[in-house]
Amino acid sequence: MTKAMKGSVLITGASGGFGLYFAKELEKQGYRLILHGRDAARLKLVQDVLIHPEKHRVLMYELSARKGNDQLLECLAKERIVGLVNNAGFGVWGGFEMCESVAQLDVLRVDLVAPITLAHALLPKLKKNNGFIINVSSLAGEMPMPYMSTYGSAKAGLTFWSEALRLELHGKVKVVTLAPGPSPTGFRDISGAPKGKGGWFSTPPEKVIEASLQTLSQGGGYCVPGWRHQCLWGLQKIIPRCVALPLLKYYLKP
Repeated sequence: MTKAMKGSVLITGASGGFGLYFAKELEKQGYRLILHGRDAARLKLVQDVLIHPEKHRVLMYELSARKGNDQLLECLAKERIVGLVNNAGFGVWGGFEMCESVAQLDVLRVDLVAPITLAHALLPKLKKNNGFIINVSSLAGEMPMPYMSTYGSAKAGLTFWSEALRLELHGKVKVVTLAPGPSPTGFRDISGAPKGKGGWFSTPPEKVIEASLQTLSQGGGYCVPGWRHQCLWGLQKIIPRCVALPLLKYYLKP
């Protein structure tokens, strides 16, 4: 199969962070990219750093609104979609009662509802083309997160849904559930979380993407990228919740 025959991959949240590294690596593998985001200037920067920017497409729609999801899907009607990277996501840091309800609900819509919506709509194309889905979840979904409660809830839901989907679609569509820990992607700036927390566990974004694509090449699976994130995941599994949650509360408290 030549590179020109590989088809298109939709990357949501492609305006930076993991989205940038997904774009670079998937282009190298010969895919045409559909770069989705909300920031036109940053999307243009991502497109411009690619080897063949003219071959790729940029789309801007708001995933927190049903209309935005519908409009994005309408634009993909004639595309030969072979891959979906559900990367768009954000969190809101702070006490639940102190954060606006609209922002909290938008976290759920963007981080959980939109991936499910897009995957369900694109599955016929993905099955036809023996395609793949990469769902960018988080280790935040492995443990309740005081002061980031809706983010942790959204990622827990995303992980559970993605893993169930992986089993349902075995042999039809490859599914990767990517569950990274801290990584310097700009997420903290967007969420409002203080810098420095979790720094020892931080893993470069390029290593995160490399691990996810390696898992994809092996047929899909649950991917915790890098030994530092695997250490954090191991700690989450062995420390009793009655001990871990008070520590998290102290650590994440504003």
